Amino acid sequence: MNTVRRGAAALAAAAVVIGTGAALALPAAAAPSPSDAPSDSASASSEPAPDSASASASASGASSGLYGTADPTYDGVWRQSYAFLAQRGAGFQPADVAVDWLLGQQCADGSFSAYRADTATPCDAKTMRDTNATALAVQALGSVRRESADPEKVDKAVKAGDGWLRSVQNKDGGWGYTAGGPSDANSTSLVAGALAATGIKPGSYTSVEGRTPYDALLTFALPCSDKDGAGAFAYQPDKTGKLLANADATAAATLAGLGKSVVSTKASPEQSPTCQDLTKPTVERAALNGASYLAKALAKTGHLTAPPMPGSTDTTEKPDVGNTADAVLALAAAGATKEAQPALEWLEKNSAAWAKESGPAAYAQLILAARATETDPREFGTADLVEQLNALGPAPKSPDTSDAATSDDESGFDVWWIIGIGMVVGVGIGFLVSGRKK
Repeated sequence: MNTVRRGAAALAAAAVVIGTGAALALPAAAAPSPSDAPSDSASASSEPAPDSASASASASGASSGLYGTADPTYDGVWRQSYAFLAQRGAGFQPADVAVDWLLGQQCADGSFSAYRADTATPCDAKTMRDTNATALAVQALGSVRRESADPEKVDKAVKAGDGWLRSVQNKDGGWGYTAGGPSDANSTSLVAGALAATGIKPGSYTSVEGRTPYDALLTFALPCSDKDGAGAFAYQPDKTGKLLANADATAAATLAGLGKSVVSTKASPEQSPTCQDLTKPTVERAALNGASYLAKALAKTGHLTAPPMPGSTDTTEKPDVGNTADAVLALAAAGATKEAQPALEWLEKNSAAWAKESGPAAYAQLILAARATETDPREFGTADLVEQLNALGPAPKSPDTSDAATSDDESGFDVWWIIGIGMVVGVGIGFLVSGRKK
């Protein structure tokens, strides 16, 4: 999702520079899918972002609490938030200075931009608010709230972010990348997932027209009869109004349709996803149809592929690591861990270079995919993903074994392993062997 995220953010920024004073609606082509291709720059997703940061960006990041050394212009809040969620999933609490950095990025109205270089200057009408960054930041701050130095301050920030998201909800119940922009599946899914993670039922989040995020998501769902994209979700309709299958949007919408976020655990019981059209479609059924599409897409090569970037002379499709990780997460959340297993193994063998180049959000994506499949991220192939992520920012606090880290969205691996051992004692070794990869 990061590739599309950065692309959309860049276009939005360019539009402002050109002189578009108000928030604008980005064209669907600006954010097709997320990861090393015309993807989103947003699902939880991530694309190889150039890790060639300037010396000044590196220095400011190290001193301010920002994760990573690459230029944060288009993904500062995004990667910081993803890092928080992955660290909480691994049982760590981000350093206070890192939490303060993210809090400092918030505008007075509760929104977040991709990155604000000068946080001393208040946000104004020209500040490009970002629904994706706001949603992920709200979820991330909610996950670190209890163990933060100032829980009340963090709680206030979370509520302000939720309030801003409600204020910019579109009439159809969804959200676009920027406030007021046409709804898209990625942004709507990300916001819905963040709301669910912070204790708000997305189905109760209605627009002035009485539409919910789920109503919006269903408008992006392709029927099972579609020849090329049975069960998939589109990012947005194309210029003719046609829905085209988009793997990034499908992974995001599958999670949201199941009422889950990027921090999800393996669903039980296991079930092979199938595509089934209903006379009266439900968002849950559409989500399972989306899982069916992802399972078939992964079965072809063991990973997703990214189409060539627009204008590129290289027309070769390349492995899409970020979206593959998102698809693994979505399948596990849908109870299709068996279908996700080959792709997970592919990630263990082929994601190291991509993660190193892409930075914090990439490591976080892999950690969350591992967590969802009950795979130890500290032994991901030959990599310790948790150690590598922790090394990219201020040293986090020690693994958290308190009940603050035991919820579905904030659980720590150390606590999870203890619970797993207890289950073995009570239920038997056979259950553990069937339910875990290692």
